[in-house]
Amino acid sequence: MNVPAAWYLILAAVLFGVGAFGLLTRRSALIMFMCIELMLNAVNLTFVTFSRTLSDIGGQASVFFIMVVAAAEVTVGLGIVVAIFRRRSSTSVDDLSELKG
Repeated sequence: MNVPAAWYLILAAVLFGVGAFGLLTRRSALIMFMCIELMLNAVNLTFVTFSRTLSDIGGQASVFFIMVVAAAEVTVGLGIVVAIFRRRSSTSVDDLSELKG
């Protein structure tokens, strides 16, 4: 049973929309990181869909590099969030804006 490519693209659009909505409405840094990861996974799904449709390996290679960058982003981001949480006991982005010089 073949699933049409349009279904994957619709799923990717919904995932990206949910991630964008969460990023714009939530104030917690951890939830914002999760929403960014959801948006990156939606883009990865789009790349894989077009790669499969066009029978080209380039989209899958791009997905590999995006996943590497996302893993590095999560590592650095969570390290920063943990350091700030130890100092301020909060991960709210509103509290972080007070840290500007």
